[in-house]
Amino acid sequence: MASECEGKSSWPELVGVEGEVAAETIKRENPCITTADILLEGTPVTRDYIITRVRVWVDEKCIVTKVPIIG
Repeated sequence: MASECEGKSSWPELVGVEGEVAAETIKRENPCITTADILLEGTPVTRDYIITRVRVWVDEKCIVTKVPIIG
């Protein structure tokens, strides 16, 4: 696997968007992304960096609250 993934690496325009819509947009805009995890704010996660993953942080209404980035 390559250490760099070409294409978009952050999606600031998705803050305020519904989580599922954001996850699908991320996968469509960067084919290297195989996992776009939708997580409720405050959910414990590992600190590992995975080039093919984006975490989509949402509130209780499933609205994106943080800029999704690769990792």
